[in-house]
Amino acid sequence: MNSSIARQPHKADVKLSAGFSDLAHLLDNFARRTLDIVISTLGIIALLPAFLLIAVLIKRDSPGPIFYWGTRVGRGGRLFQILKFRTMYEATASYNGPKVTGQDDPRITPLGQWLRETKVNELPQLWNVLKGDMSLVGPRPEDQDFVTHWPADIRQALLSVRPGITSPASVLYRDEESMLQGGNVIDQYLKVILPSKLRLDLLYVHHRSFLTDLDVIFWTLLALLPQLKTRRVPEHLLFWGPLAKFISRYFSWFVLDGLIAFAAVAFTGLLWRSNGPLELGWSIAVGVAFAIAIIFSTVNAALGIGRVAWSWADFNDAFPLAASSGLTTLILLLVNLVWQPRDIFVPYLGYRLLPSGLIVVSGVLAFTGFVLLRYRMRIITGLSEHWITLRGSASSVGERVLIVGAGEVGNLATYLLRKTELGQAFSIIGMVDDSPRKQGARIGGVQVLGRTEEIAQLVSIHDIGLILFAIENIRQPQRERILQICRDTDVQTVVLPDVLTALREQLAQDRHTSPSDTIDDLPVAPIDEETGDSEPQLENWLAEVDYLMQVGAWDAAHDQILAMQRKIEAV
Repeated sequence: MNSSIARQPHKADVKLSAGFSDLAHLLDNFARRTLDIVISTLGIIALLPAFLLIAVLIKRDSPGPIFYWGTRVGRGGRLFQILKFRTMYEATASYNGPKVTGQDDPRITPLGQWLRETKVNELPQLWNVLKGDMSLVGPRPEDQDFVTHWPADIRQALLSVRPGITSPASVLYRDEESMLQGGNVIDQYLKVILPSKLRLDLLYVHHRSFLTDLDVIFWTLLALLPQLKTRRVPEHLLFWGPLAKFISRYFSWFVLDGLIAFAAVAFTGLLWRSNGPLELGWSIAVGVAFAIAIIFSTVNAALGIGRVAWSWADFNDAFPLAASSGLTTLILLLVNLVWQPRDIFVPYLGYRLLPSGLIVVSGVLAFTGFVLLRYRMRIITGLSEHWITLRGSASSVGERVLIVGAGEVGNLATYLLRKTELGQAFSIIGMVDDSPRKQGARIGGVQVLGRTEEIAQLVSIHDIGLILFAIENIRQPQRERILQICRDTDVQTVVLPDVLTALREQLAQDRHTSPSDTIDDLPVAPIDEETGDSEPQLENWLAEVDYLMQVGAWDAAHDQILAMQRKIEAV
């Protein structure tokens, strides 16, 4: 029997989710590269007259070439030549001096200073983008001497993508040269600016998408305006800004909801037409269906349905969706009752546009479509897990887990093993509990297989590789009895209440802190010293994770869950 903690995926939907993820990644890369080619081509053509003028000015400003070609490290560690307008005097000191420029650097020409301040010197890199050496958005390419000093994991991450003309770090550090003053600008850059830029670049690589790239381009253009040059853009908006929020929360859902509603109305109309008269004509029918779809989408958007993070939503979030669909259906019924198109007479209907029953059925189908669209992965996951259960325990993979205790802590264990990264390593076979009312019941989607005295038998039958003890409010003799039964099976046993105790101690240390983007900085209610009640603290921890998810702080929520995972593995 394998008692080690396996690391292979166990859920039936892992491959399906990975397939969707890979497809989305390919489409995202295709969209990004297409944008690079289109913008760089149009930019070079549109800016060609300006390039010619700048070339003449550079020649008149100081002797030397028009362009500067510098060696930089690109994707995969490949070296390439970055193209810029020359901003320094053509002299030995310009090439042998520091590779970072600070304020009032004597190597920079008068025209070069203006080119650097306005970032015009970077525009020739559109050629690097067109060639494929760079992208419009990505970590700024660095000199090879700097890259060799990066930590290996950071170097691997940053060099996994194309470097860019702009990036979140470029927006925040657009006045980098003015920040580097005095003698040793290299030391200042390496100790002060580079660590922060690397952190921002890593965040970008982790969160990058076509929409976030559009936001970075938007902020870059705004930052070039003299009136906004000194204003600092909030860091979180660089990774999920107004364009990404609008498209993901409103525009995309507006379009998808419109398509769902249009399909619902069209399908209902076809069924109605097959069973009775509905002589609207195809043009009017399509127009009516389109109008109804727009109304559905508009009401959903107006009520903020798109602001829900549906990948993390629970079923309570479906109630506002039902209210929105019901309100829209009511609006359509009222409009249909007062509609008086005297030039459109429909047999059996008079001057009413649509049968009321058709509108109601369309509303029900539209709501059904909205729910299926938003809960699609959860539905697929549930069906997959149910199919695994029907096929029997032999079909599950990953470390097979038996949860001891079907109470609140047991439900928390189920959540951790199914909804987090742990779900890729464990397969919950069932629970055991001594409560007579829970025997044979399904709790949180997990079957209660028997009582604690049957643990040894269940371990043998189901080839259990890990026992998760999840009973907290229990007398010490009973606790020791059940733990001894678990230990006698020679299967690794993890005591979750001990992990929660360690978690409470960590939370208690942060009780006087204020909210921020990390879980360690969230306010924590004090522990009840008299009763030792764990549920308020447990609920508080879950509420904090839920809060982080609601505000989009996915990294902080993920870090909290990983912290829990490390505590479980350490016990």
